[in-house]
Amino acid sequence: MDLQAIQNALQAHQLDGWLFCDFHNRDAIAYRILGLDITRFRSRRWFYYIPARGEPVKLVSSVERTSLDALPGQRLIYLSWQQMHEGLKQMLGDARKIAMHYSPMNNIPYVSLVDAGTVEIIRSLGYEPICAADLIQKFEAVIDEKGYQSHVKASKLVQMIKDEAFERIGMSIRHNKPMTEYDIQQFIERRFSEEGLTNDGHSPIVGVNDHPADPHFEPTPQNARVIRPGDTVLIDLWARVNEPETIYYDITWCGYVGENPPAKYVEIFEVVKQARNAARDLVIERFQRQEPVYGWEVDRAAREVIERAGYGPYFIHRTGHSIGVEVHGNGVNMDNLETKDERKLIPGICFSIEPGIYIEGEMAVRSEINVFITLDGKVEIHGDQQEELICIT
Repeated sequence: MDLQAIQNALQAHQLDGWLFCDFHNRDAIAYRILGLDITRFRSRRWFYYIPARGEPVKLVSSVERTSLDALPGQRLIYLSWQQMHEGLKQMLGDARKIAMHYSPMNNIPYVSLVDAGTVEIIRSLGYEPICAADLIQKFEAVIDEKGYQSHVKASKLVQMIKDEAFERIGMSIRHNKPMTEYDIQQFIERRFSEEGLTNDGHSPIVGVNDHPADPHFEPTPQNARVIRPGDTVLIDLWARVNEPETIYYDITWCGYVGENPPAKYVEIFEVVKQARNAARDLVIERFQRQEPVYGWEVDRAAREVIERAGYGPYFIHRTGHSIGVEVHGNGVNMDNLETKDERKLIPGICFSIEPGIYIEGEMAVRSEINVFITLDGKVEIHGDQQEELICIT
């Protein structure tokens, strides 16, 4: 834990303090930020308060009084629930605005980990719980130089394996050796392993025709179709270098088995591409002008393009997600649909931009890129960005 960095962030956000709390090891974010060992089971409620200035305070059960000994600060001990409430009042003192892992109306569910009852306790004691999402992003989602380099390395390998996967389909067609969606998925998995990549057990998506109209379609030996001439193909693959604390790379590309894709498929690909570019360009322009940009604005930029083209009802998910040591990280998402993500894009974060159009019973297109904002505020996109459909022959 970097106490000084946390207190500097609290002061910058004009908050009086940050209250961490947990029961039965539920809040993994708290353990990571504080540097606690989450494998050590704690069966009683604990609280750790970092004020914007001054010494932290810990409140622990008399049954587990050593549970926070790894952290600095004064220790308070409670036995009864009444004493726990009194201890909270003592530890928070004359503060008013307290950051907690709570999100009003559950707008940002990824960080909404404190139960409603605990929030009620804090309010009953006269304090105002404030969503800690921006603080969490700073300490969970900002990526250092080593992480950046691991993302760049993964980008080169994942792009290469993506090309190999489409070529594998082409070979199966040319040599009349039928392959299924599942076969291609397993080929990608094997190549990840050979190149020193991992996806932590979350397999890529390979789907033809209407299968990827379910955005999270997963091929299995039972549901997989043989890939044939005239099929539309979507491949979504993600991986990171198989070492600790490396950063994911996550892309989606689309193709057609043949030389002349259907006009409608070409049309929706062009719309999706334009939406992707509109979102990307908004981020680039705002950072060039040193103006703030928020996750919901990036989503809106992409969504407006698709809505103007008449496909609004077919864009059924947010525009993008945070990327980190997990493929879905704890930073800002590009979202004004499932939530209104009001977190600001800041230097050091990585995220996807991946608009899509999903027509049940027919076809689907998604185009996904990764945007990395370097610590010095430069917007970078590593690897090719799909400009036209791949014709698989």
